Amino acid sequence: MTAEIRVAHDRNVAVITVHDPDRRNALTLPLSADLAAAVADAEADESVHAVVVTGAPPAFCAGADLSALGEAKDEGLREIYAGFLAVANCTLPTIAAVGGAAVGAGLNLALATDVRLAGPSSRFDARFLKLGIHPGGGMTWMLQHIVGPQTATAMTLFGEILDAEAAHAAGLAHRVVDGDHDALVAASVELAQNAAKAPRELVLDTKRSMRTTRSLTEHADAVDTEIAPQVRSIESPEFAERLAAMRAKISGDKPAN
Repeated sequence: MTAEIRVAHDRNVAVITVHDPDRRNALTLPLSADLAAAVADAEADESVHAVVVTGAPPAFCAGADLSALGEAKDEGLREIYAGFLAVANCTLPTIAAVGGAAVGAGLNLALATDVRLAGPSSRFDARFLKLGIHPGGGMTWMLQHIVGPQTATAMTLFGEILDAEAAHAAGLAHRVVDGDHDALVAASVELAQNAAKAPRELVLDTKRSMRTTRSLTEHADAVDTEIAPQVRSIESPEFAERLAAMRAKISGDKPAN
């Protein structure tokens, strides 16, 4: 079976699938490059407002291809990182539909998204030390920011593997979705619908603001960050249309005198 990145579109959401089930979706250099290209295509497509990333069952992603990893130096490692870093840097909202094992660089791919939904068979496994290599791709930074230093240390240094429920309890997974892979992807697309139905520029501005404000320490700085894009949204024709529709609905809901 050909290893490839598959892209489908569902209600303004691009569903990007790492598809190499025979090798548990391990990231080769070509797959990583194609994943980065798929993310770039989604960002360039005006009809796409959000991205769901997943892996073909039974795994989410088994990490980097070990043969490529064994031969890699600095530049080669950065090429391996290119796929999940494209997801991390994506200007659109991103969701990971994690239906199976997310291992090593596969964990990085899950961590790179804004939100993670976990299927009942999901597992989150750092595994770098077990392979005798140092974590890479910013894993230690991403993991500590998401789950805190204690759980990140347990996973990275002590090899703790989180199943779906443990990942949810730790804040690594937003929620656990019962059912098969299709149900997990459908739930991810459904979660994306608020962004999918909103004006695209508003979605981009809001994600940009959230990236800025999460590192701020002062409330006033957050107000300053949000004020310009909020004014832009209030002056937009999309807001005028939605406001008019809301007023019409309220007027229509009022009982006649």
